Amino acid sequence: MPNEKVLKSKQQLVADLAQKLSDSAAGVLVDYKGITVADDTKLRRDLREAGVEYAVIKNTMLRFALGGTDLEEISSVLEGTTALATSASDPVAAAKILCKYSDDTKGKFAIKAGFVDGKPLDAAGVKELSKLPSREELIAKTLGGLNAPISGFANVLSANLRGLVVALNAIAEKQSA
Repeated sequence: MPNEKVLKSKQQLVADLAQKLSDSAAGVLVDYKGITVADDTKLRRDLREAGVEYAVIKNTMLRFALGGTDLEEISSVLEGTTALATSASDPVAAAKILCKYSDDTKGKFAIKAGFVDGKPLDAAGVKELSKLPSREELIAKTLGGLNAPISGFANVLSANLRGLVVALNAIAEKQSA
């Protein structure tokens, strides 16, 4: 039986983890066994640059944090080594980086499960999520779509002005001849 101090620290860890899960737009659970320290360092750097938090989590602590939430069914994959990557703002970033890394390592690094907006995903769902465009790409496409009508209107107006200039030049040439 753990002493009271250890028990309180573990309860605080579970509470913090539950809060992190509820505050995250998305998260991915991975099995990281078999990767090298250099590979892990590179992966952590890529995740950090994308604004994704990544940490190795004890299965028991994560199981307690998931208990009683909509994500509780993810608990079924909590075996072996487990790391959790969460993103507070971009729901696609963690899935993109981790799925690419999983493909690059050829089986040493496996996607277990994930979640988006409080909805659990299996490994196949995480891989589908990773194929979606990133938040920045979606914003650029949206702004491009909004800009297209304005560009078209400007082209129509400039075409009318070009036609007027050509007509005026033709009139001026006839008068001077």
